[in-house]
Amino acid sequence: MSAPVSAAPTASPSALHIRPATAADEAFIRAVMPRLVEFGPPAWRDAAQLTATDLAVLLEAVLQPTPGHSVFVAEQHQQPLGLMQLTINTDFYQQEHAHLADLVVAPAAEGQGVGRALLEYAESWARARGYHWLTLSVFAQNTHARAIYERAGFGQDIIKYVKVLS
Repeated sequence: MSAPVSAAPTASPSALHIRPATAADEAFIRAVMPRLVEFGPPAWRDAAQLTATDLAVLLEAVLQPTPGHSVFVAEQHQQPLGLMQLTINTDFYQQEHAHLADLVVAPAAEGQGVGRALLEYAESWARARGYHWLTLSVFAQNTHARAIYERAGFGQDIIKYVKVLS
């Protein structure tokens, strides 16, 4: 089962529609998940395992929704172009806040404002719920995504270090 991710219409942010993901989006979700590891995760991470875990979490959130866990699809002319997963988190230093767990854009839609539109939607979603922070995590090697997030006003917070013990 595959989704049409290669032939995207020209996306302008005003023509995009962002909506909750449904079971009908499963093929698109499966098709774009490998993009989450295209940047080359750290050597101690297994790209296939990362993709499989993210896919399972996303599909569960879509097929069995729970409060505090939402998946949205950006589409144009009923063609999905990108998706994001938003959760509600609490960490040791902040009160409850919105967290952007995943954001992925179809290859053919890259550079057309889809990611920016999803980020803006995430901010609006968080503000509408009274949250003061929108956080996200990104692998250090994913310099493309990091640059996008920094241009959108995100800044570094905690930097996580890993030492492989086996």
